[in-house]
Amino acid sequence: MKNMYRYHKLNEYYKSKFGERILKICINGHFTCPNRDGTLSHSGCIFCSECGSGEHLDPYKDISAQVEDYFKSPRSNRANKFIVYFQNFSNTYDSLNNLKKKYNSALINSKIIGLSVATRPDCINEDIVKLLHSYTDKYYVSVELGLQTSNEEIGKLINRQYTNKQFTKAVELLNRYNIDIITHIMVGLPDETFEDIQNTVNFINQHHIQGLKIHNTYVVKNTGLADMYNKNQYTPISLEYYLDCLTYILSHISPDIVIHRISGDAPKDILIAPKWDLHKKWILNGLDKKLKEENLFQGKYYK
Repeated sequence: MKNMYRYHKLNEYYKSKFGERILKICINGHFTCPNRDGTLSHSGCIFCSECGSGEHLDPYKDISAQVEDYFKSPRSNRANKFIVYFQNFSNTYDSLNNLKKKYNSALINSKIIGLSVATRPDCINEDIVKLLHSYTDKYYVSVELGLQTSNEEIGKLINRQYTNKQFTKAVELLNRYNIDIITHIMVGLPDETFEDIQNTVNFINQHHIQGLKIHNTYVVKNTGLADMYNKNQYTPISLEYYLDCLTYILSHISPDIVIHRISGDAPKDILIAPKWDLHKKWILNGLDKKLKEENLFQGKYYK
């Protein structure tokens, strides 16, 4: 490994890149998703909450006000540099003019040094990438791309509504303009096997990806996955199995990829299962213990 850690942690990456601690300002950009507005479907991915994984964000406050409120809060005293992060739903799914207005309305403080947007592979095209690239003269720009799994059949089951080819095309476009990509994978999806995890890791390693977010699959209220769970059609994975998968992913993924997170955080008030998801320390401590005991580190078995 390049440092004392057994995997390439985000905080250390930011410190080495920017010389100090960096924090993210999470933004609700008032976007929707082609998987929700009827373009592709109305139901969204079966695991996605009604807020598009943005329960902690104010859906009514305008973008600039969200940033201003952040800098009025004690949280803004914990760092000197910040990245604005457009988090929930698909944050490139709008006209170029509206996208520019929304991004600009967040970049209103001199302490902001980066722009990060979460989106879907099918909401990336060259004009959008050119717009994102136009910010790179002044800001560090990154894009989060959902993948979840490389198994196309599971992709259909979870109502992902995009293909692996669309993911690859989006990655190639972003690579062409030197924009960092953070991709998301999920462990414990319906019908998923350990072999699917292996194949997903291999698929990611075939792409030029700079960052990775690993999520455990959890069930939250008012989702398609909740319906499956209530009908006994889906059983969440155990913490022990998740730790096994985490150690496999980390030891087989490229050592150059920055690990942005190793678990998802479901809001307590809408979480149905598994309950171990509420205990972040169980995951962090369990992972550290396994990596140490088995003498594993990121990229140990990377080819």
